[in-house]
Order: sequence, then C-alpha cells, then structure tokens
Amino acid sequence: MQNRPTPTATPPVTRNQEELIRLLDGMGEDELTPSFFAELGAMAAAIRRGIRASADTEASPKAERKFQIDSFPSSIPPFQDGARRAPRRNAELTREEKILAIQNALRYIPPERHEEMAEEFAHELETRGRIYGYRFRPEGRIYGKPVDEYTGKCLAGRSLQVMIDNNLDFLTTLYPYELVTYGESGQVCQNWMQYVLIKKYLEELDENHTLVVMSGHPLGLFPSSPSAPRVIITNGLMIGQYDTPEDFARAAALGVTNYGQMTAGGWFYIGSQGILHGTFNTLQIAGRKKLGIPEEGNLSGKLFVSSGLGGMSGAQGKAAIIAGGVGIIAEVDPSRIQTRHEQGWITNVARTPEEAFTMALEFQAEGNAAAIAYHGNIVDLLKYAVTREDIQIDLLSDQTSCHDPYGGGYCPAGVSFEERTRLLQEDKSQFRELVDISFRTHFELIRTLTERGTYFFDYGNSFMKAVLDAGVTEIAANGRDERDGFIWESYVEELMGPELFDCGYGPFRWVCLSGKKEDLEKTDAAAAEVIAAKQNLRYQDRDNLDWIRNAVHHKLVVGTLARILYQDAEGRMNIALRFNQMVRDGIIGPIMLGRDHHDTGGTDSPLRETANVKDGSNITADMAVQCAMGNTARGMSLVALHNGGGVGTGKAINGGFGLVLDGSARVDEVIREAFQWDVMVGVARRSWARNENAMSVAGEYNERGGLDQGGEGGANITMPHVAAPEMIAKFVHE
Repeated sequence: MQNRPTPTATPPVTRNQEELIRLLDGMGEDELTPSFFAELGAMAAAIRRGIRASADTEASPKAERKFQIDSFPSSIPPFQDGARRAPRRNAELTREEKILAIQNALRYIPPERHEEMAEEFAHELETRGRIYGYRFRPEGRIYGKPVDEYTGKCLAGRSLQVMIDNNLDFLTTLYPYELVTYGESGQVCQNWMQYVLIKKYLEELDENHTLVVMSGHPLGLFPSSPSAPRVIITNGLMIGQYDTPEDFARAAALGVTNYGQMTAGGWFYIGSQGILHGTFNTLQIAGRKKLGIPEEGNLSGKLFVSSGLGGMSGAQGKAAIIAGGVGIIAEVDPSRIQTRHEQGWITNVARTPEEAFTMALEFQAEGNAAAIAYHGNIVDLLKYAVTREDIQIDLLSDQTSCHDPYGGGYCPAGVSFEERTRLLQEDKSQFRELVDISFRTHFELIRTLTERGTYFFDYGNSFMKAVLDAGVTEIAANGRDERDGFIWESYVEELMGPELFDCGYGPFRWVCLSGKKEDLEKTDAAAAEVIAAKQNLRYQDRDNLDWIRNAVHHKLVVGTLARILYQDAEGRMNIALRFNQMVRDGIIGPIMLGRDHHDTGGTDSPLRETANVKDGSNITADMAVQCAMGNTARGMSLVALHNGGGVGTGKAINGGFGLVLDGSARVDEVIREAFQWDVMVGVARRSWARNENAMSVAGEYNERGGLDQGGEGGANITMPHVAAPEMIAKFVHE
C-alpha cells in the first residue's frame, strides 16, 4: 500500500488522492466494512471526474503555460452608455458546431473556470453570433498612450502596443466592444482573450524573437534575429474552395478566422484621416478629368453626393471641404453623424432631402465649401434629386460597407437604422430581400442621374458587385457577370489607378510614438522640405506639398498623433531617412512608419486596387503576396497579409507593414531596401500590364539603376514590348 504511486492530476484530484492513500494506510482488514466501500466509491468518483477534466483540457499535465490569462474578472465590465455595438453576426451553426465554437474559445481559459465560461460563451454565441469574451476587456478607455508608458523589452514591442490600442480607442473605433475598428466587420482580433495574450507577448518580445499572429490568435514567440520582423500577422486567408462569404462566416463563428479588413487587423489604423488624403485626391482628379477643372483649381461651386459616415467613409465630407466643394453625405446611423459633426468633419446636418439640397445650393451659389450630413437613406436623397431639374449633382459615389451588405453594411431604403438592427437579429431572410430591392432602386436612380450628366464612380466598396449579386445584371458590362467589368468605372480604374498608383503614389503614413504634438509638427515640416527639394515636381507632388503644409490647419488627427501623406517611392524613402536622422539626433522621439494596404503594390483586387490592370492578371494575387514576403525579407518591424479588405472575402488579398524608426543605422538600411521594393513591385507589375504612366516611371527607375543610385545600381524592371491589338486581330477568328 505504501509504495502505491500517486497519479498525476490537477490540484483538486491530488488532494483526493492523498486523502485516500492516508485512509488506506491506516486501516486493517477488519475495517473494510460496507460503509468504507461507500466512502471509497465516492472518492474514486471524484478522482475520475478530476482526471477526465484534466484529460479534456490538457494535452500534457506538465505542459508549461508561460503566457496565459492569469487575471480573471469576476463579471463582465459595464458597457459605456452610447457606445456603438455590432449587430448580431450571421452564421448558421449546427448544435455540434456551437459546441466546437465554445470548446475553441475555452482553450484560452483555465480548466477550473470552464463550466462557468462555457455558459457565458454559449450566451454570447446565441445573442451576438460570435464569442467576444467581453469579461476580459480591460475596464475603461483603451487608447494609444505615449510609447514610454508601456512595458516591454524592446522598442518595437512597446510601439506595437501603441498601435493596437489606438485601433480600439472609442474615438477611432466603430464597434469598440466587438473589436471592430472600421468597415462594419474589420477586427483587430477575434476576442478579448486574444487581445490580453497579444499584449502579454508584446511585453515579453525582444530583438531575437518574432511574434506570429494568425487571424488574431497569438501562435507564439519564435526565435529570429534583430533583422527579422518582430511581428508577422495573417488574417482570414482561406483555402480557395472555401473562400466564400458563407464559409468565412462559419469559420469566424467557430473562432478560427478573422476579418482584419486592412489596417484593423494590421494594427495601423489612424482614424478617417487614413483615407482622407486619398478621398481628397480622388475628388480633385475627378474634377480635373471629368469636370474640366484646371490643375490649379478646386471644386468650388461643385456638388458631390455620397453615403456613409463610418470609419472610412467618414472622410468624405471633410475631403469635399478641403477640395473647396459642397458635399451631401447620407447616413442612417445618427451616432456616426454626431461623431463627424463634433469632429468638425461635417458642417451642417439636414433632416430631409429638401433641406439638404437647399443648403447645398446656397453654399454652391456663394462659392463656399461645406459638408452636409443628411440623416436618412441615400436612396431617398437620390429620389428627391431626380424630381428636381434644378439640381445638378456633379460627382456621385457610395461608401457604405457593401463588402458585407447582408450583414448590416448596407441599410435598405424604407428601413430605419434601428429596424435594420432588429431584422438582422430576427428576420435575416426579409432583410436580404429588402437589400436586394433597395439595390435595384439605387441602381435605377444612379442611371437616371448619369444620363443627365452626373459622373458616378464606385468607391471601391464593392457597390457594383453587390448590385450585380442582387440580380441587377444590367450593371455588368457584358450583361451577365463581372468578368468584363461594369458599366461605370471604379475610382481606381479611372482616377487613382492611372494618376497615382501607376506612378507609385500611395498612402504613406506615420505615428509619433512620443505622443508629443511638437513631434508631429516637426515631421510635417521635414516632409514638406523633402518634397520641395525634389527636382521636376509633378502635379501630384505639388498637391501633396499643399496637403502637408496645411495639415495642421485642417485638424486631421483623431486618436494617436498621426499623419497621412501620399508619396511615391523616392518621396517615401527620403522622408523616412530624414525622420530616422531626426530620431538619431534627438530632435523627435521614435516614429512608426507604414501605409494603408490600399496602395500601388500592397493589394490585388479586380474590384478596386488592380481595377486598371487590363492584361487579365487583375484576378491574381501574386503581387500582394510577393510584396509582403519581400517586406519580411527586408526587415520591416511588422508585416501583415489579409484576405478581403474593403471589397469582401475572396475578392482581394492585401498586405501592409510597420517600421519603427529608432535612429539606428540598421533602420537606414531597411528604409533604403524595403521602401523602394514595397512601391516599385507595384509599379513593375502595372508597367508589365502596359499601363502608360507605370511604364514611364519604371523606365526612369531602370535608367537610374534603382532609387538614389545615379545610374550605378543594379536594379532593373522587365519592360514590355507593346503590340497593337488591331494588328493581332487580323490573325484571330471567332
């Protein structure tokens, strides 16, 4: 008896075993009575229960869990009054799949709390359609604090904590409690257990390890080197056969994938400022190409109409003001109107279409810039415009979240925002029906207005694809499907693609990690000096110079002290080198550099970023993947690769990066190598597609042998020979 081994088990089982052994050791044969056996049976049952629980939750009882959730709040923290909440997500799970989803979530929870949390997670799954782990959200406001206020073993680890917290700030985040930064469904990670663990890993991260994050799940720290990325992120990468909205929704509900959108899951969102410069550029280019406005002119007296005032679409009103025009932006959610109005990005609010257009006509007549929010549906706004012959809409678009129209991204006409939310929870089939009807009406109104001279462009939100999916085949160029494009152009296809992306201009951005306003002012000034010193300024450079010189005046910052500035490859590299020198000299604190994924080479999407790539390769994703792999090889601090972006799962592959400027010579080398790669891989691909502006830029690059090489470098882009289609047509028969 005394030599009997004690089985390995969890702490409660160990106590039962010790009690049993002590009892047996002190007994003789005459004491083995029926009451003893009853007591023994009860103890054995307790032991079995403990062993089963241990076997169900641990692959090995001795497995060490250095990074685990060790703080367990007693209850769900209170939700802040007025905070926006995500609607219930749609995913038709079977009972067995619901059990699997809960089991998956419990992997983050110590076994002694499984039964308690299983009930809580089951409730979240039923009522919200996802398991968010609300209990583990830190109480109060989460925001990007100055980098020195974070704990960490390396600057990159502390810097990335700034970035992830800024993505969850009430000031910048669409649905803060559901970790949705923007775009209706773009999440930082899937749940709060992942957030807690990611923060723990970032605190322990050092220069000899890399944190790997798969769809929000921190897979672990792995050995690397100071020249390797500190964090590598992937989000939502699905096997092709299962890369459908239905399979994605199921996987997300199971807790095994994440819709990172672009900079949400890539931890580099800077509020609506992040899209503002691009929206401004789009309106300016549309005015020049479609309305006959001279290069030095603006949109004074012109009317721009669109919809959406969310995380990205919220930039539309402000962009119209900066461009000198008048904008009317329809929005069904009053809280989003209030947010933009308080920020000063909306100047007026109208309750009826008549009131909105009356205001607009007055501002136009006076030549004053204004942004009017119409609290209502865009369809109702356009219906009114069609009835008034004295209303001329010059530019028309849409920025609702049409990548997820049946999940709440598009509110159908005749339905209030509150009714929309109720239908999503209680009658999804009726909601879908109403969305399809609304898309048909929306399409007909746009067609009527374009016949009157309005210029409509799809703003890359998958609007035209959503209309087609609703059964409106007339929107397809071939009357059947999207293979040959649509009857109207997307903004990249006609505006940003040829004028910006083909030339290498894209949404370069930075964050002043010190949290000091003077650092942002110093970087603004330095960036302006770099642009002004450039030889042979293009009109894009002049636009960008005006933008950065007036950035403080326009009050663009929401959240961390950040700046967006469209630049080409040379501009990005030289500005980055200048900033790193300023850090080295102690003029400013550390900087996080990056860009939106929506860029020259960062994203493959035939519905948006590569819409003006016409050689048939717009449906391939080699460029975005190569771009991310190249940035990894060249030592960016963070590299991310995602599925979906602003157009929906299966419709894009997109990637981004972050680079911490610490003033070191090593970072100088990363800048020289990585920044020209990140941009020129996109220019090279566009040049090979025979895009005229891209061919010109690629040719200049070849003459120099790379950037800053003076013709002595070895860099070279393969250039195409261009054959005339008319000549080829002579040899091809039906």
